[in-house]
Amino acid sequence: MPTVFGARLFRGGAPGASPWHHAPLVTAPRRKQGFVERGGPREPRDLRSEVVQGLRAGLAVFARRPDDVVRVVYTREVRSELADLVRWATRASIPCAEVAAGELDRLGESSHHEGLCVVTRPRRWAPARELGDVLDRTRGAAVAFDRVRNPYNVGAILRSAAFFGFDAALFGAQAPHPDLAPTAIRVAEGGVEHLLVSRTTDLADTLARLRERGVRVVGADGRATESAVGFAFERPTVLVLGNEREGLGDRVRAQCDAIVAVRGSGAVESLNVAVAAGVLMAEVTRGS
Repeated sequence: MPTVFGARLFRGGAPGASPWHHAPLVTAPRRKQGFVERGGPREPRDLRSEVVQGLRAGLAVFARRPDDVVRVVYTREVRSELADLVRWATRASIPCAEVAAGELDRLGESSHHEGLCVVTRPRRWAPARELGDVLDRTRGAAVAFDRVRNPYNVGAILRSAAFFGFDAALFGAQAPHPDLAPTAIRVAEGGVEHLLVSRTTDLADTLARLRERGVRVVGADGRATESAVGFAFERPTVLVLGNEREGLGDRVRAQCDAIVAVRGSGAVESLNVAVAAGVLMAEVTRGS
């Protein structure tokens, strides 16, 4: 029995500088957050800013787009790993403070910050046309998300995309986060900073436009007859991953030039979408 990919994939709980990130855009206001000074009230934060939490994620922001950094907050436990960042922030007059873990919890609205939160200007989202330009120029690869909603899955996929040298990530309509969820950014371990990120309210239409430019679109579904292993992925290409339970939407599926499956032993019904994505990305880049 083939390993199911793209349908009923996930059961229950969460299992040198970039040229694209230096011109931040103002996004729609997000839920109001704040920074808690020691012993004081919550201080309103600019609604246009973003809190990147996680040690590797925060350090990747510093390495890839330092001009976007507006505040650095960390705990004593990670001080030794942040020497370059703290030194740079001090010289650049960027607010930088060592705080108690509880204060970092409130800033990041999570206890999983790994001792570091970097407040940045909003992440730049590239238009789909720019994504097409990049794929055309590099003869490269992008991953597209068709309603993949679990932030742990999204983050793991972005990490794999960066690891395998993908150029970009394209997001269809996302819920409940129109932006990248903070958890996804943290789980990506800095990988998102190496990718051009783009989003669209109509993924099927955007894929159709990319196809018109000669981009090959390959969808993933465990019911497909074509195996992903050994499949000839042509460049440039977009690999499309479907929703954890429902798989690829009908309109998105219709825009795929091919549908491939990750096959298994049949001992279990399905692969987690992030695990399957890693297998597929390895195949996309095999021999490149």
